[in-house]
Amino acid sequence: MAIDWLNFTPWSSLAGGALIGLAASLFVVANGRIAGISGLIGSLLQRRSEGMSEKALFLLGLLIAPLLWGLFATLPRIEFHSGGFGLMVAGALVGVGTRYGSGCTSGHGVCGISRLSRRSMVATACFMFSGFATVYVLRHLLGG
Repeated sequence: MAIDWLNFTPWSSLAGGALIGLAASLFVVANGRIAGISGLIGSLLQRRSEGMSEKALFLLGLLIAPLLWGLFATLPRIEFHSGGFGLMVAGALVGVGTRYGSGCTSGHGVCGISRLSRRSMVATACFMFSGFATVYVLRHLLGG
C-alpha cells in the first residue's frame, strides 16, 4: 500500500474531526439531545416535533460548512463511479441500515462511542464491517 502524499491531509482532517466533536458536544450541552443526523432529519419530517429551529440550523450548518471552506481552500473533487442507479441503491441501503440500527454513524459513532455506549460500539462495529465487506466484494470479487 502506498500513501498518496499529495492528497494526505492530516491537519485538515484533524481540524475537521475536532470541529465535528465540538459541534456534537455543544449540541448535547445546549439541547440535551444527541446530534445524530438521521434522527434530526427524521424529527424535522414530523409535524409536531419540538426544537425544530435548532435542529434545522444544525443541519443547515452541515450544508453551509463546505461552502465556507471552499472560500479558503480548494474542495476535493467528488467522484462516484457507479452511476445514478448505484447511488440510489446505496442510499436505500444506508437508509434501511440507519432505521434497522436505530441511528447513523454520527449518532452512534461520534456521540454514542464518546458516551461509552455498548450499543453504539456494536452498531459502529457493524457499520464499519459492512463498509469493509462492501468495498472488498465490489473491488476484489466483482472487479468494480
